[in-house]
Amino acid sequence: MSSLADRVGGIRWRDRLPKGGRWRYGAGGFLVWWGRSLAAWLPARVRQVLGLDRGRLLLQAVGDDVHLRLQQGEDLRELAVVPAGAFDEAAAGRLLGSRLSDLPHWLMLPAAAALRRRLVLPAAAGDRLRDVVGFEIDRQTPFTADAVAYDARVLGHRESDGQLDVELVVVPRSAIEPLLDRLGPLAQTLAGIDVAAANGMPLGVNLLDPARRHRRSDPWQRWNLALLAVALLALAAGMAQLLNNRRAAADELEQRITRNADAARRAAVQRQRLADLVEGQAFLDRTRAARPTVVAVMDELTRRLPDSTYLEKLSIEEDRLTLIGLSREAPALIGRLQGSTLWRSPALTGALQPDPASGRDRFTLTAELAGTAPARTEPANAANR
Repeated sequence: MSSLADRVGGIRWRDRLPKGGRWRYGAGGFLVWWGRSLAAWLPARVRQVLGLDRGRLLLQAVGDDVHLRLQQGEDLRELAVVPAGAFDEAAAGRLLGSRLSDLPHWLMLPAAAALRRRLVLPAAAGDRLRDVVGFEIDRQTPFTADAVAYDARVLGHRESDGQLDVELVVVPRSAIEPLLDRLGPLAQTLAGIDVAAANGMPLGVNLLDPARRHRRSDPWQRWNLALLAVALLALAAGMAQLLNNRRAAADELEQRITRNADAARRAAVQRQRLADLVEGQAFLDRTRAARPTVVAVMDELTRRLPDSTYLEKLSIEEDRLTLIGLSREAPALIGRLQGSTLWRSPALTGALQPDPASGRDRFTLTAELAGTAPARTEPANAANR
């Protein structure tokens, strides 16, 4: 087992090669590296229970026997050795159980069967690494591309020039076909062909043609789909609930606005009424202030009229002052009333009518009220006496 630093932080994420395939740059490759790096912190049994490291079943033909090994991460365990002719899919199920027999089947070739060459390629070749190295087979090996099964793996990323260190792995088809024939029906169940390194661990390449690779259904696929459906339903329910909450909040806000608008309209009406009342009162106050008060008019008349004058009626209608009474000095009343600041243009209306009972003349006198009465002065008081 490698150390934790080697499994997680020992190399750059771009230089990490997923087992059984080539590295692809970009966000997808980073997510794969990140997910596997996080999973590497978990104990091996936890990773196996969660399905993060199910492993693969390696078949290695040695003589007339088939060696069965289980690879999980960096752990390689020997399971069994069975005769090649007696080993098939049914025998694998009886021998290994359903859990192990459902693992991907890989044929592992000995290290001596492969020809390995190191290449330096541009970084852009990482997206189509297998196609790019296919053109190098004629130059790097004594075989043609049609006569070999090949794959490549990324060994590292050069910091100096940004190029890739790549290893080309080539095995003649003439060496692979007899092994596939010895496996019999199991050859149709192979997910790939890998090559053993010098330490016995697989290199991490897949020499099997993509068209011949058997793809087993993921046992967690149904659970994943079910969880995905549940997540989508939960998301839809959450969004529907959120939408309902927003609608309810919008309705409540609309009702509150309506109530506030009604209250605002009533307040506006009351405010307008109050403004009208205030304006009317101000108008009355201005009108009243523009006219002399009745008390002031009566006081001024008392001072100006002679003692021989008796008033029967005093009437103030808007700006008109009307006096009706009896007086022995009726013709002189006009002169006495002139010069006042409370009224103007005093004049007798109609003819004087003698009153035999009192010996006085009946008169009707009118005047127009003027502005506010001024403060009285002592000379005016003396003159009116």
